Amino acid sequence: ELPETWADMQEPLLEGMCFTLKYLGMTLRCLVSPHCQARVGARKFQKVILTVSPRGISLQDADTKEMVENISIYRISYCTTDKLQNKVFAYVAQSQESGALECHAFLSPKKKIAQAVTLTVAQAFQMALDLWETAHAGR
Repeated sequence: ELPETWADMQEPLLEGMCFTLKYLGMTLRCLVSPHCQARVGARKFQKVILTVSPRGISLQDADTKEMVENISIYRISYCTTDKLQNKVFAYVAQSQESGALECHAFLSPKKKIAQAVTLTVAQAFQMALDLWETAHAGR
């Protein structure tokens, strides 16, 4: 349960805000439209803990606690809550290996959680910028 003023709280975000979601997968194109391969509810998806911080997004398997992926905030170019599938949160990031832009999509249990993840990533972008500006202020 998020408090009403959660968006203004910076302390928890510095340590990383965690959200438990189902990982729908990654593709270079759409994942959840009627024409694409993944349909929400059609199969069992990996349950992950997505942690957002000013450093970026990390994914950990919710069952095994194994680290799945760690994406630098500087590689993320876009994030959103899907307009039609409003429980879906997605972000676009540049692959460290290939340099290609990849879309990663996640299913949240509620629309409000998908929106909270999106707003938390936006707040992380702002905090990362603030930290960068502070570090480079004297140069």
